[in-house]
Amino acid sequence: MAAVQWHSRARRYESELQSCGLEVAPVEFSDYHPLKSITVTDSKSRRGARKGSTSSSSSSSSSVAPDPLSSMLDGTDPLSMFAAASASESPLTLSQSSSTGDLGRGKRREKEDEVGVDFEPWSSKRGEILARFTTTEKLSINLFMGSDKGKAPSLASSAVSEKVRTRLEELDDLEEGSQRELLNLSQQDYVNRIEELNQSLKEAWASDQKVKALKIVIQCSKLLSDTAVIQFYPSKFVLITDILDTFGRLVYERIWSMCSDPRPLPDSFTADEVNDTAKETCLNWFFKIASIRELIPRLYVEVALLKCNRFLTKCGIQETVPRLTAMIRGIGDPLVAVYARAYLCRIGMEVAPHLKDSLNKNFFDLLGTFRQIHGDSVQNQLVLQRVEIPVYLTLYSPAIHWILQCVSYRAPEALLTEMMERCKKLGNNALLLNSVMWAFRAEFIATRATDFIGMIKDCDEAGFPKHLLFGSLGRSLACADPPEAERLPILNEAWKVITKVRSPQDYINCAEIWVEFTCRHFTKREVNTVLSDIIKHMTPDRAFEDAYPQLQSVIRKILTYFHDFSVLFSMERFLPFMDMFQKDSVRVEVCRSIMDVFIKHQQEPTRDPVILNALLHVCKTMHDSVNALTLEDEKRSLALLINGFIRMVSFGRDFEQQLSFCVEARATFCNLEPVLVQLIHTVNQLAMETRRVMRGSHSRKTAAFVRACAAYSFITIPSLTSIFSRLNLYLLSGQVALANQCLSQADAFLKAAVSVLPEVPRSISIEGKLRSSEGFLLDFINNFLSALLVVPDHPEAGVLFLVRGLLNMVQDYTWEDNSDAKVQVYISALPLLAAMSQESYLYSIPKVDSNETLYGGDPKFLAEINKLCETLIGQVLDHLKTLGRDESVHRQGSLAFSLFGCLLSHGDLRNNKLNQLAVNLWNLSHKQGYCNTRTSVRTLEFIKHQAQQPDMAHLSDMLQRLTLQSRT
Repeated sequence: MAAVQWHSRARRYESELQSCGLEVAPVEFSDYHPLKSITVTDSKSRRGARKGSTSSSSSSSSSVAPDPLSSMLDGTDPLSMFAAASASESPLTLSQSSSTGDLGRGKRREKEDEVGVDFEPWSSKRGEILARFTTTEKLSINLFMGSDKGKAPSLASSAVSEKVRTRLEELDDLEEGSQRELLNLSQQDYVNRIEELNQSLKEAWASDQKVKALKIVIQCSKLLSDTAVIQFYPSKFVLITDILDTFGRLVYERIWSMCSDPRPLPDSFTADEVNDTAKETCLNWFFKIASIRELIPRLYVEVALLKCNRFLTKCGIQETVPRLTAMIRGIGDPLVAVYARAYLCRIGMEVAPHLKDSLNKNFFDLLGTFRQIHGDSVQNQLVLQRVEIPVYLTLYSPAIHWILQCVSYRAPEALLTEMMERCKKLGNNALLLNSVMWAFRAEFIATRATDFIGMIKDCDEAGFPKHLLFGSLGRSLACADPPEAERLPILNEAWKVITKVRSPQDYINCAEIWVEFTCRHFTKREVNTVLSDIIKHMTPDRAFEDAYPQLQSVIRKILTYFHDFSVLFSMERFLPFMDMFQKDSVRVEVCRSIMDVFIKHQQEPTRDPVILNALLHVCKTMHDSVNALTLEDEKRSLALLINGFIRMVSFGRDFEQQLSFCVEARATFCNLEPVLVQLIHTVNQLAMETRRVMRGSHSRKTAAFVRACAAYSFITIPSLTSIFSRLNLYLLSGQVALANQCLSQADAFLKAAVSVLPEVPRSISIEGKLRSSEGFLLDFINNFLSALLVVPDHPEAGVLFLVRGLLNMVQDYTWEDNSDAKVQVYISALPLLAAMSQESYLYSIPKVDSNETLYGGDPKFLAEINKLCETLIGQVLDHLKTLGRDESVHRQGSLAFSLFGCLLSHGDLRNNKLNQLAVNLWNLSHKQGYCNTRTSVRTLEFIKHQAQQPDMAHLSDMLQRLTLQSRT
C-alpha cells in the first residue's frame, strides 16, 4: 500500500455529547413503567362458574407481562389455597365446636409427645463420656462360645408350647457356662471386642438367628453389673447401650414390618391397628425377656424393647415404665443403679416424653440411694481399687446430668423449688446440687442464685470441691441475669471461693466462667480486678502455659462486651494479661481476635494515642509472625486485618501527623506487601485531601506537604515485588501529583512506570496458577495512554516524550508468539494522538497547562502527531500483510476491523487516501466472513446516521462502497 497521510478529525465534544443523550419522551400516568407494580389477574374461569359463561367476573386478562412467580400460583399462595379448599369442602358449623376442641387437645397432646430441638440428644454426650472416662488398667469380658443351638427353630414345630420350650433351653445354654472369659484386655482391645459383638448381633439377625442375637444382648447387659475397673464404667455403659439400642431398633422394625400388609402402619398407629401375628411375635419377645434369670440383663433388655409395647396395648408403655422404675430399686450398687435409671430415662424420653411422673420418680428414687455411697460396701470397693471419693463421685455426673435433663425438660419452675428442698433435706449433697444447676433453665437458676450460694456454702467440700459448684452456677448466670441488687454480692461471694483455689488449672477453669458474668454486669474497674487476680494466680511457675485455651476464652468474653477500645486499653491489666500468651501461634490468634472485633465495631476513625499505640503493638505481633514458611492465604488474612486498622486511623486536619503515622507503619509492616499498597493509597488520598482542604491558603506549605507524600510513594513503590502493583501505583501516584500541580513529581512517576514495563514477565502467578500477563499488560497500557492526554511535555525532553517512550518499549518488548498485542497497542494509541491534536481537549486538570495550552495548535506539533500516527498505521498494515501470508485470516479480519473503527471515529475521512484505506480495511475484515454480522450492521447504521451531520457528507459516498460479505 502507498504511504498513508493521517489527519485527525476535528471533534466538537459538547455537541457530540448532546447528540448521544437519551431522548426525553412524555409518559402518561397510566402507561407501563418498569418500576410500576405488576398486577396479575387470573385468566382462568373461577371454580363453580357455568361452562361457557361470558361474565366479566369469570375471566379477565392483564395488559402487562405476568410475574413468573405469581403466575405459578395463579395469584394465590399454597397456604391460602389449602385453607380455601378446606373451607369449601367441609364448612364448619357451630355444632362442630366440640370436635374442634378435641382436635386442639389432640394436637397439644401430640406436641407433648415430641422432644424438640432444644433437648440436647444423647449422641452429643456419648463422645464426651468416652473421651473423659478412660483407664490404663486391664479389663475382662465374657464372650459367648455356644454351639449352633442358637439358630431359629424349624418351622415344622407347630405347637407354641414346643417353640417356647425349645427357646428357653437355648437361653439356658447361655447361662450354663457356654462362654469364655477374656482377661488382661487394654481399653482399646475391650472397645474392639464390644464392636465385634455389635457386628455379630447384626449378622445373627440378618441370618435369621434371632435367639442368638438375644443371647449376645443378654451377655453384653451382664457386663454392666461388673464394676471391677470402676473408672471405666461410664464408658462401658455407653458401649453396651449402643448394642442394646441396635437390638431394640431391629426388633421394633421387625414387628412393624409384619404390620405392613397390605399397607404400612402410620407413625401414629394404635394397638388396634396391629394384626394378631405381629402381637403374638411381640409377646413372644417379652416372654423371652421374662425368662432371663438375672435382674440387670432382664431390666436392660426390656428397656431396650420398651417402644414395642405400642404394638400390644394403648397404655402399654405407660404401665411398663413405673414397673421398670421399681425394678431398679433391686440393684444394690448405687453406681450401677444410677446408670440403669439413666438408660430408662433416655429410652423413656424417646418413646414417651410426656410421662413426667415416671421420670420424676426415677430421680426421687435416686435421691434415696445417696446414703449408700458412704456405706461399707462402696467404701471397701473404693479402697480395694484405690479410688478417691472425689474421683468416684465424678463417675455419677453423666448419669445424674442426663436424668435431670430429662426431668427438667420443659418443667415448671415449681419443680426446681421442690428439687432444692429435697437437696436441703439430704444435707445439700454437692454432686446432686451441681447436677441441678446444670439441668434446669438458666432463668430459674438466676432468680435463685443467692439461695444456691447459701446451699453451696453448706456443702461438704471433701467429696466435691465448691469451686466446681460455683463454676456450674456461673454457667447459668452467663446466660441469664439475677436480680440487679444481688449481682455484686453474688460476684463477691463467688470470687472469695475462686481466689482460694490452689490448683492453677482448677482456678482458671472456674475464673474463666465468671469473667463473663463480670463483663456482662460490671464496669472496667471490676474486670480489671479480675484480670489482676488471674495474672496473680497464673504467672507463678509459668502456669499460664498449660491454660492457653481458658485464657483465650477470657479474652473473647471481654471483647464480646467491651467494644469501646479506649475503655478496653485503659484497663491497666489488659496488656499485661496479653503478655501471658508466650506461644507465638496462640499470641497471634489472640491478636487476630482483637483486630476482628476492632474492625467490626469501630464506627468512627480514631486518633486516640492509647488505642493507636496498643493496636500498633497488636498488629506488629501479627506482622512479625510472618516468615518464609507462612502460607499466602495467611499473609492475606493478616494483611486484611492490619489494613482495616490503617483505614480507621485519622488525625483530622493534622496531615503531617497522619503522614508520620504512615511512615512509622511502613517501617513496622514492611514484610506484608498488601499493607504497603494500602499505605501508598492512604498517602495519595491524604495528598488529595490536603489540596482540597487547604485550597487558597498556605499554598507553599501545602505544596511542600504534597511533595512529601509523593516522595513517600516514590520511595515505597520499588519495594513491592508484584510488578503490576508497582505499575498501577506509579500511574496512580503520578495522577495524584499531577492533580496537585506537582509536575516534576508526576513526570518522575510516569517515567518510572515506563522504565518498569520491560520487567513484566510473560506469565504471572495468580492464586497458585501461572497465567499469561499479556491481558493485564494491555489493560495497564490503555489506562496509561488515557492519562497521558493531560500530561504536558517536559520542556527539556522533546515533543511527545512519554508517548514515544511508551511506544518504544512496546516495540522492544518480547511478546508472546503469535500475539497481536503490540499491534493492538498501536491501534489504541491512535485515539490518544487524535485527541492531542484537538484545539480543546476532552478533559483537563485545573491549574495544569496541558499540551493544548503549551502548543496551542502549533503546526509543528500537529505535524509530529500526524507523522507518528502514520508510522503506527504503517506498522499495523505491515502486520496485516504478514497475517495474510500466514493464513491467519481470523486474526487479520479482527485487527482490520479494529483499525477501521479507529479511522472512522478519529480520522479525517475527507482525505481520499485515508477514506480508501478505511474501505479496504472494511473489505479485508469481511473478506472471509469472520466479522460479526450484527456488529457490522450496527456500524453501517452509525455511519449512515453520521453522514447526516454537518460536514460529514463524505461518509455517504464511503457508505456506498461498504458491503457485507458472508463466508461461503
